[in-house]
Amino acid sequence: MTIQKRRERERADRERLIVTAARELAEAEGWDAVTTRRLAAEIEYSQPVLYSHFKGKGAIMAAVAVQGCAELAVELRAARTAASGVRQALTAVGETYTAFARRRPALYDAIFTHETELPFATPEAPAALHEAFGELLAAVAPVAAEGDDPALLTETYWAGLHGLVTLMRSGRLPEPAHEQRLALLTSHFAPPGTD
Repeated sequence: MTIQKRRERERADRERLIVTAARELAEAEGWDAVTTRRLAAEIEYSQPVLYSHFKGKGAIMAAVAVQGCAELAVELRAARTAASGVRQALTAVGETYTAFARRRPALYDAIFTHETELPFATPEAPAALHEAFGELLAAVAPVAAEGDDPALLTETYWAGLHGLVTLMRSGRLPEPAHEQRLALLTSHFAPPGTD
């Protein structure tokens, strides 16, 4: 292995270490606890080393969000493809999205709540963002009526789903009724008998 390749590998390993430490710290203590000083101490590197990889906390959070979108896409794809019909796929995607937000609240916040420099909904968006949206699109597009723009319909479904999840997580909507609300959302997009 050449010295250049070894340095590239070591750099990539450090970046993974930084992102992993940020995720773990955020899940344990929240994003306010994630600072470059704290991360440097956690991974036993100096702050200048962190800054040689990321411009700051926002860039680290963006890297976490990209990684999280890739994981979300995998989970949504598994749920969607395991379903036995259009309505079931939409239901499975909604349930999986909700479970992801419940299971990984800090990761969900990095992706969908906190401000990042990621270019969402643009051709320049990282592939993982396109993949996650693509899984939502694959579940919603089959219920689009003639003349509907499947991407806009998907954005509307996603907005409804995100709103339900966010309001439930913040305690503004009682959690015990979440499944009923999710069923109502699904019914409006894929009425009973859709398949």
